[in-house]
Amino acid sequence: MQETLLLDLENINKVVNKLKAVIKKDCVVLLKGDLASGKTTLVKNFVKSYGSDDLVTSPTFSIQTLYSNNIYHYDVYNKGLEEFISLGLLEEFEKEGIHFVEWGDKRLEDLLLSYGFNVISVEIEKLDNKRQYKIYA
Repeated sequence: MQETLLLDLENINKVVNKLKAVIKKDCVVLLKGDLASGKTTLVKNFVKSYGSDDLVTSPTFSIQTLYSNNIYHYDVYNKGLEEFISLGLLEEFEKEGIHFVEWGDKRLEDLLLSYGFNVISVEIEKLDNKRQYKIYA
């Protein structure tokens, strides 16, 4: 399934609701997009949609953050895929929950699929005052 949504940031909950509809219990959601495209903003609104007031920030330097409701948040940007794997973070995806990975690429997606993980990919493109979200589930 592929769905494209073109929205301003005030309507990001439409993307959140679409994700909640397609995410199965345990899932890895790869977030792809340029700097400042809204990857962390999407995770922040997803966490908030469960009634959580957790502080959601980019895990660029912490690599991994755990929020309420077994929502995990990772960033592969600084470490790269090889170091991410060497740190044992691939095994983290075996934990029950929803795992959001910023800067996940095709190599990571193929690796996760080969291990049998449920993977959803979200491509975010910044357009003037809007964002285009392409959801592949």
